[in-house]
Amino acid sequence: MTTINNNRINKKAMIRQFMRHMCETRFENVFNPYSDRCAVYDLKQAADVRRKLLTHVVRKARDSRDCDVWIGRDLGYNGGRRTGLPFTDDVHLPMHAQKWDVPASRAVKKTPIIAERSATVIWKILAAIQTPVFIWNVFPWHPHLPDEPFSNRAHTAAERKIGEALLQQLVEIVKPQRIMAIGNTADESLQRLQFNGEKYKLRHPSFGGNHIFTRQISEIYNL
Repeated sequence: MTTINNNRINKKAMIRQFMRHMCETRFENVFNPYSDRCAVYDLKQAADVRRKLLTHVVRKARDSRDCDVWIGRDLGYNGGRRTGLPFTDDVHLPMHAQKWDVPASRAVKKTPIIAERSATVIWKILAAIQTPVFIWNVFPWHPHLPDEPFSNRAHTAAERKIGEALLQQLVEIVKPQRIMAIGNTADESLQRLQFNGEKYKLRHPSFGGNHIFTRQISEIYNL
C-alpha cells in the first residue's frame, strides 16, 4: 500500500511540474493557451479554463491502465488554440470531455462554432474506439506567423526540442501501451523518444490522407 501511495504522490508531483512547464514556456510568435488570452475571442478566464481542463485529462490518462497516445505536430488556430486540447475544436470539445469523464466548458466567447478539418476526422474515428486515447502534439502550443495570430506555421527545430522534452515527461506520467504518430513530423519525434512500447506511424488525415488514416486506425483497433 505504501509503495502504491508513494507512486501516486510522485505522479502528482510530475503532473504539477509538467503543467508548470506548459504554462511558463514562452516563444516568439507562439500562443500559449494555458497562460495567454486572445483579445479577440477568449473569455477573461480562458487560460485558467484550458489549464484546468488539460490537467483533468492528464490525471485521467495517468490513472488509465490501457491508454494509447496519439501525437500530432502542433496546435491549430481553429482547434487547440481555442480549446487547449490537441485535435479538438469547439465542435468536438464535448466529445473529448465525455471520453475522459471530465467537466469542460468553452474558453471562448459565443462566436460561431468553427470545425477544424483534422479534428472532424479524428473524432469521427475516436467515436468508434473503446480504448482510452490521449491526444498530444510534439509542439503542444500554437505557432503562428509574425503579426498573424490566426495563422498556422510549422514549429522550428529549437521549438521542437522543448516540445520533445515535455513529450518525454508526459509518457513517463501516462505510461501508454502504444504511441501512434500522426504525420511525418510526429513520427520523427517518436523515433527519438525513450519508449519501449509499440510504435505506429499514421498518415495525417489532412491534405488527402483521410482514407489512409481511417484504414490504418481501423486495422490497428479492429474496427
